[in-house]
Amino acid sequence: GLVLDGRTLEHVLHDSLQSVFLELTEKCRAVVCCQATPLQKSVLVKLVRSKLKAMTLAVGDGANDVSMIQVADTGVGISGQEGMQAVMASDFAISQFRHLRKLLLVHGHWCYTRLTNMVLYYFYKNVAYVNLLFWYQFFCGFSGTSMTDYWILILFNLLFTSVPPIIYGVLDKDASAEILMELPQLYKM
Repeated sequence: GLVLDGRTLEHVLHDSLQSVFLELTEKCRAVVCCQATPLQKSVLVKLVRSKLKAMTLAVGDGANDVSMIQVADTGVGISGQEGMQAVMASDFAISQFRHLRKLLLVHGHWCYTRLTNMVLYYFYKNVAYVNLLFWYQFFCGFSGTSMTDYWILILFNLLFTSVPPIIYGVLDKDASAEILMELPQLYKM
């Protein structure tokens, strides 16, 4: 790991040392920056995000973390003694730092699989409907007439666009929370 304080971080963030710093951070499993200013935190996240093309997660618990949380791809605010500014600026809020593991490994995994499956579902639904209309046009001589009444079309889209995400989003779990906590490797899959 690599540990930097605010003064060292200020020197590292200059243009001349950025590439060396990024090479070093790529070889470390963790980089911890302590006593950094809010501007340094946000510049560091921007640097990693733009130069390394990496997804960034910022975790903070106070007003000094707001700029870092807003710059990151995903922000997590911890509600606590330092106020609620970080929570208000974040994408997700947790009450204690120890809940971060479950947020990422369990809920993050479930959310990712649900979203990917729903994207595939919507493609399938639209391909099926457009395919039906396409072949009907051969039958009716490309006159542009609609095969169904408009209220049936509205009900079709309402039913097949709203109900499956609600059911799938609430009930689908490809693995239990216990398995996901024990095997963090499943998140990469």
